[in-house]
Amino acid sequence: MRRFLGVAALLLAAGCATFDDRLAGHLQSPALRECAQWFVTLDERVDAAGVRDAQHARVAGFPYLRVDRLLASLSGRAAERPDALVTLAGRMRALDYDARRHEVDNLPDGALDRTRADALQRTQDCGMQLVAADLRDARGRAALVAAARVPDDYSTAMRAFGLYPLARIPFASGVRRFEDEIRGAFAAEPPAASNRVRYAPPAGRPLSREVVKGLLARGLFDPLGQPLISGRELDALAATYAPSFDIAIAGDYDRFGALRWLRGEPAPAIDATEPVVYAQPAYTRYGNSVLLQIVYTLWFPERPATSSLDILAGRLDGVVWRVTLAPDGEPIMHDSVHPCGCYHWFFPSPRAKPRAAPDASEEWAFAPQGMPRLRDGERPLVSIASATHFIERVGTVSGPDSLVHYSLRHYDELRSLSRMDGSRRSVFGRDGLVAGTERGERFLYWPMGIASAGAMRQWGRHATAFIGRRHFDDADLLERRFELDLGEVK
Repeated sequence: MRRFLGVAALLLAAGCATFDDRLAGHLQSPALRECAQWFVTLDERVDAAGVRDAQHARVAGFPYLRVDRLLASLSGRAAERPDALVTLAGRMRALDYDARRHEVDNLPDGALDRTRADALQRTQDCGMQLVAADLRDARGRAALVAAARVPDDYSTAMRAFGLYPLARIPFASGVRRFEDEIRGAFAAEPPAASNRVRYAPPAGRPLSREVVKGLLARGLFDPLGQPLISGRELDALAATYAPSFDIAIAGDYDRFGALRWLRGEPAPAIDATEPVVYAQPAYTRYGNSVLLQIVYTLWFPERPATSSLDILAGRLDGVVWRVTLAPDGEPIMHDSVHPCGCYHWFFPSPRAKPRAAPDASEEWAFAPQGMPRLRDGERPLVSIASATHFIERVGTVSGPDSLVHYSLRHYDELRSLSRMDGSRRSVFGRDGLVAGTERGERFLYWPMGIASAGAMRQWGRHATAFIGRRHFDDADLLERRFELDLGEVK
């Protein structure tokens, strides 16, 4: 126990050394040299082929670990308890293996001197050996905790060259005008129901709140407080909380669907004959609680141009809708963003009270409309405008509200899609962006520090504010902005 508690005391010392020394030490170890060299070789092949997966951050000096913002936020807690540190390392190891699966699948034939199955088994076995060695060593434990960090998606250099302290003033004014326009649109009469199509989630029997509450209660027994839920259970949860979408259709650009690679195309295309919503789990912190979130993403072929000078138009567009669950299974918050990281809007329930912004000019928590408390069996109805794909308002429905259904798929499918020639490729590039979806706005908005503003992005890479710093997956996003009523769990 004393050795594990010594991790905190060693953090400062570990911070003074380069994390690459950790891998160098493994390369010098007769027992670990071959495993350490395997990750060096694998990284060389992945980078040479340009198939690096950017969803989770690589951990400096630990090529067999990756980290997301939630785990990074829990690293301090993990340093205080042996079982929590082991759990943290295991989950970081799992994130890396998950990324390696897609990277290995996306490698061209012949890039490795073994089969893909053998490469993944080698990755799994060697990763476990190297992590075990790190956990046995006090300096290894300290270095692991210190290195569990996710760089933010803002460029300080871009902000410096763009004179951000001055440029933010007109930007902030423009953001406030836009928010006022959206508030006015939400307060006005609902748009006329001209050519609209309602898409309901897959038919099925949703989980009851009591069942969901039991699943979420597992977090009370986890060293990091995170509920452990199986893949099958997550699928059932995704179907239970999936919204209906009511979409204004004025052209093919308003018909969402599955992503497909077409021959010779720089960006994936949309197959609107197959309406698909991509779902995934996520987590956020509130005090000592870790709350489960379900994230739904639908993709449109484009945002069409309204004129030759439309800087917001471009290939692919979409809507990301997220629900955050209280420990009792009731949705406590909904929020939304476009896959570019733009238009981050909150739809709080009565159990979520806003906190004041620390800086009046900062983009903090724009909430154009609240959501009522959803009863068991109710779900959100999200109305989406044509062309801009802005959310126009949200309501509630229950039961079979439409004959048109979309299917749910795993968001991770986008990290390795089949191509016409039989190879595989991620929708996202090594920088987390979708190539071919660049917008003209990037030439005007770069002083705000966001690379290629307006381009579509991979999960984990969504910077959502021009004024201030904010990410869609920040672990403290809700905790800083809202006072949540979690019931008995504190």
